[in-house]
Amino acid sequence: MKASSNTLIPERLKSAREQLHLTKAEAARRIGLTAASYVRYESGDRGPSSQVIQSIAESLGTSVAYLTGGTDDRAPDVISVFKNDAPLLFELLNGVQSADEATIQRLLTYYDQIKNKE
Repeated sequence: MKASSNTLIPERLKSAREQLHLTKAEAARRIGLTAASYVRYESGDRGPSSQVIQSIAESLGTSVAYLTGGTDDRAPDVISVFKNDAPLLFELLNGVQSADEATIQRLLTYYDQIKNKE
């Protein structure tokens, strides 16, 4: 399915919301929209700006490409980590930003080993 990069596909928005088991009102709050605006987007009565589509994608843990029909992959393009919400993860990611490729690869290998032990 291919659509314009600026055109939200209402069915994709609904699917992303339902995947998180959110009501329309909960999704609107999470995104920072009024419930009425959110309902208009999900019903297709109104199209959001590209900035709002980006905010929707980040808030619902998916990508703009998924919401606009550019891909069927629901995986996010961006993951935001806030220092106050997850201080240890924030510290780790902040430190990794300046790491060289070999260090990042070692961290990923270590992470995979830990994950596979669970």
